[in-house]
Amino acid sequence: MTDAKTLAIVPVKALDGAKRRLAPALAPCERRRLVLAMLNDVLALLRDVPSIARVLVVTPEPEVASLATSHGADVVAEDGHGDLNAAVRRGLAHAGHTGAARALVIPADVPLATHAEIVSILACAPAGAKPQVVIVPSEDGEGTNALLLAPPEAMRPEFGEGSFVRHVAQAVALGLDFCVLRLPGLAADIDQPPDLARLAACDRYAFLNATLNATAKTSPNATAKTDLSATAGTSLAATDTGPNTAENTGHSPDRDR
Repeated sequence: MTDAKTLAIVPVKALDGAKRRLAPALAPCERRRLVLAMLNDVLALLRDVPSIARVLVVTPEPEVASLATSHGADVVAEDGHGDLNAAVRRGLAHAGHTGAARALVIPADVPLATHAEIVSILACAPAGAKPQVVIVPSEDGEGTNALLLAPPEAMRPEFGEGSFVRHVAQAVALGLDFCVLRLPGLAADIDQPPDLARLAACDRYAFLNATLNATAKTSPNATAKTDLSATAGTSLAATDTGPNTAENTGHSPDRDR
């Protein structure tokens, strides 16, 4: 079952410091625009998942807050000095106070995530008497690109470099039922200049074309452009690009994903 009240939490840091690893390819104004475009895609995706009751954006940025409210999301303001985990903890506290049975933490920079992937995460951990966790690693296996906690206080967030291993270790130490899902759309980060080619087929990211052309000329081995059939207001990836894989690493003998 996936009808338990679920709150999706999207933490968004200050735009001035966002996506610094893209600085060799993008000017600050372009990075700012990119973050907002990707956030728009993520919010549109979450809004269209019926089993997500509310979406909460935690941010210090008025521009981000305005975009969030335009999608019907709630906003919790922060002062901008806390780290990612502080923002997530604030969101999880809000989830607990509002009676959410589950909290899905998802970053703002995963525009390739699909509706099917979000649904698969929610299906993997229905809210119940026993705490459960779903962990979605990043493409390189180092980070965590989505974290579902049922209930929201099931364990503490430990985002940052190496967070996937830390989250798994914490779930094991706490004796939680947990599942690892490897989802190609959600796992695809937009962190390094070659990653920008993944957005090349979408008109909403046309402002990146000059950068992509320059990258293609100087980096013949750069990531190939991906065919991303997209429509306005939806996730970039209209369909799954490959099979989802799950690791039944938790303690529940009847879990198959």
